[in-house]
Amino acid sequence: MGIERMWAGWRSTYVREVVADGGDLAVDGCVMCRLSGASDDDSAFVVARGTHTFVVLNAFPYTSGHLMVVPDRHEGSLELLSPAESAEVMGLTQWATAALKRAYRPDGINVGINLGAAAGAGVPGHLHVHVLPRWSADTNFMTAVADTRVIPESLEETLERLRAAWDG
Repeated sequence: MGIERMWAGWRSTYVREVVADGGDLAVDGCVMCRLSGASDDDSAFVVARGTHTFVVLNAFPYTSGHLMVVPDRHEGSLELLSPAESAEVMGLTQWATAALKRAYRPDGINVGINLGAAAGAGVPGHLHVHVLPRWSADTNFMTAVADTRVIPESLEETLERLRAAWDG
């Protein structure tokens, strides 16, 4: 059996547009920093905030409910987070996992961090943890044949659903 490949052609557009400068965005140009300082959590799709960290919907989700847990401080290296930031990132990742289970009843959850552009980080200068629900056989043919992902609800609906599930 040969190596199987899954193509995600839609991703190249995102990488070209968001990481056009070759890797590390300046703080002023960093989408994560802008979200951290957003004055309107609804329009920024911020689900919850901690002292050092926030939880936001991914604007380019792989599935409905795709969350990111992001430290407020612009830092791309896991080892350079402070102990307080590290603890809060993990605590909110656990909380996000529980909220996704309540809101979506998935068959599984993906939790991951891509450190650096070579590892697939779309915003390599600002660390973030992806937390997304998965279901058995949740991939479909649309990405392969139509360069399209089918997301069954709007980001506004996802935000409302996850905020309701956040506190249990």
